[in-house]
Amino acid sequence: MAWLKKSFGAGPDAQQDAASAAVPEPADKPLPEAAARQNWIERLRSGLHKTGTSIATVFTGTKIDEALYEELEDALLMADAGVKATQHLLSDLRRRVKETKATEPAAVKALLADALADLLRPLEKPLVIGEHTPTVIMVAGVNGAGKTTSIGKLTRHLADHGQSVLLAAADTFRAAAREQLGVWATRNTVEIISQEGGDPAAVSFDAVNAGRARGKDVVLVDTAGRLPTQLHLMQELSKIRRVITKAEPSAPHEVLLVIDGNTGQNALAQVRAFDEALQLTGLIVTKLDGTAKGGVLAAIAQERPVPVYFIGVGERVEDLQTFDAREFAQALLA
Repeated sequence: MAWLKKSFGAGPDAQQDAASAAVPEPADKPLPEAAARQNWIERLRSGLHKTGTSIATVFTGTKIDEALYEELEDALLMADAGVKATQHLLSDLRRRVKETKATEPAAVKALLADALADLLRPLEKPLVIGEHTPTVIMVAGVNGAGKTTSIGKLTRHLADHGQSVLLAAADTFRAAAREQLGVWATRNTVEIISQEGGDPAAVSFDAVNAGRARGKDVVLVDTAGRLPTQLHLMQELSKIRRVITKAEPSAPHEVLLVIDGNTGQNALAQVRAFDEALQLTGLIVTKLDGTAKGGVLAAIAQERPVPVYFIGVGERVEDLQTFDAREFAQALLA
């Protein structure tokens, strides 16, 4: 099936408490699909407020002149859209203004939303589940990006839509990672493969074999957070990928990177480094509600267009949703 156009560290006791605290409570009652999506758009607009305000203020005047374009260039660069994407957007906007003979700043802002949506559209791609059984999804990211929490939310999303999920706790590097993932497994009523102090590649291998033997739809592999500059850890990631392929020649079917929207241009550097090491198939962008650097998605689209499967603007389970280019552009420039 196609996926999807809607939502989806300490000692043992202290680790469990910390892990439990890190896992958001589920919503009390699921909303109808259309209402849930509208709720999401409102949260997205609110979440992107810090980024959008600096751009939107450019259009509060009465003139469309070179000063407006210069202010817009500064605002896009400050939002971490990057030089290439900023120049692309300005050039495209000038063309649209000329073609439509727009004379009002509000109309130019709407044209900018159109230009941004077109730039971001190549990132809009559904995550596909069901072409392989199990579908093996390997998830990477630096510490603090929200990787394990995103895996938990994605697990809930998949389980809510009838997919049987097996989790692999291959993040044996961080103190409370296994316990945190275990809390998600319990809350979502899914199985988990883990080994205390085990080799991450061995855990991944066992999980893929177990997923196949148990007839699971999805195996989600949580790997250790690391910086791209930590060469030995990046090599370990490559090893995990190779070992997964030994367990299932067609796997991993998806290699996702979780990036923190707060990190701006550094997020683009992470996409480049992890893509070179792992051949990424998709991104999950988190914490867009806490940043003024949400323009980084434009930089990614222009310079490393890896699909964005999900974006997050909050801590709740329903705050991780599928990426829609037009929704994002309109919310940003609301």
